[in-house]
Amino acid sequence: MAEPGRSNMRGEERVNAALAVAFGGDSGVTRDISASGISFETDAALQPGGSIEFLVDFKGPNGKMILKCSGLILRADTVDSRTRVAVKIIESAMQVAE
Repeated sequence: MAEPGRSNMRGEERVNAALAVAFGGDSGVTRDISASGISFETDAALQPGGSIEFLVDFKGPNGKMILKCSGLILRADTVDSRTRVAVKIIESAMQVAE
């Protein structure tokens, strides 16, 4: 369901998850993720319209995996002194963590 005042433009089903995100020397924690987008919270100041490259850590059945992504920042809202960021994933690749 979309947040009040926002239409639901999501093309893929999202899964609520708290996963570590790393980007440009900063970090955050996911709120939810889908095949086409991700929402996460961070202390970093990010701006809508910018591009971003980031890594998401997963624990798979065979060990730690890393999702390497590039995307477009759609929203960056400050909530309780943290930034909630919504990113459209443009490109992604799953890798085994070393």
